[in-house]
Amino acid sequence: MVTMSEVARSAGVSVSTVSHVVNGTRLVAPATRAKVHRAMRLLGYRHHPIARSLAASSHQTIGLALTAASNPYWVELIQGIDGEATRAGLNLIIVDTRDDARHEAAAIANLLAHHIEGLVIAPAAGWKDLTLPLLRDHPVPYVIVDRIDPVLRVDQVGVENETATAAVVDHLISLGHTRIGMVSGIPDLSTSTERLRGFRLAHQRADLPVDPSLVVDGASTSEGGRKAALALLDHPSPPTAVFAANNNMTIGALAAFRAAGVRVPRDLAVTAFDDFAWADLFSPGLTTVAQPSTAIGARAVQLLLRRMTDPAAPPHTVRLPAEIMHRESCGCTPRD
Repeated sequence: MVTMSEVARSAGVSVSTVSHVVNGTRLVAPATRAKVHRAMRLLGYRHHPIARSLAASSHQTIGLALTAASNPYWVELIQGIDGEATRAGLNLIIVDTRDDARHEAAAIANLLAHHIEGLVIAPAAGWKDLTLPLLRDHPVPYVIVDRIDPVLRVDQVGVENETATAAVVDHLISLGHTRIGMVSGIPDLSTSTERLRGFRLAHQRADLPVDPSLVVDGASTSEGGRKAALALLDHPSPPTAVFAANNNMTIGALAAFRAAGVRVPRDLAVTAFDDFAWADLFSPGLTTVAQPSTAIGARAVQLLLRRMTDPAAPPHTVRLPAEIMHRESCGCTPRD
């Protein structure tokens, strides 16, 4: 039987490095990991399955890796995942990726060390450089949630970002707005890209040019939204309406408008992506795009269960429709 020591000598690394690669207990540099796997193949090394069998003999456990669990959207998504996992008799371990690729990869390596049976992941920006190779080295079934990548042939579930964004911006244009600002999210996230695409699509359909200087990066955070909103207010020709691309940035933008004495919607119409429980308690009520967060979470677990049962099944990408919650911040009355 080939041992880890023999693999380590062949690869020119330490035994502990081989152990980390095999068990996923620590993040290992891609080049080093490749050397270890090459040595394993040449020597015919096989990892002993007893530990995994013992772990699996009690209760199956799946992992969930996502960022900022305090965000209302993620809280509802977690509820959907946890509810569906419970119904299926699965335990759930949740890790916070902090929307950082390095932290995400380390957190998922830790999950893999706990011998999870499957994984639901909302990938951080740059995840393909670190996390994706890690998942390919460990054949654990996984499903991407929220942040869909059209290039990858894996199971994915999210919302119709482009269609929904175009619809809410269409509404602003129908109210007579021709200069519409956008507080955009982290550039490398697919959700940010799709919502920006929807913003541009609405302008294209109305034969209106998009002023690039009115699209400001809000970094997907409340503070980023506040700074982006101030930048829009300081613009030489400021917008008459603003679309904020997630709920954290919306909160920051509204705080900036309030501090600047801007009256919504009298001075500035505001719409946003992501609904939350108190959106209709604002004065005026906030017009938003509501995602079916709980349903997205439940569908992710359903896809994962299917993948765990049938690893050879063709991958599915599921897009669920969003709903426009029409309130007063866009400039309409409740009756409208």
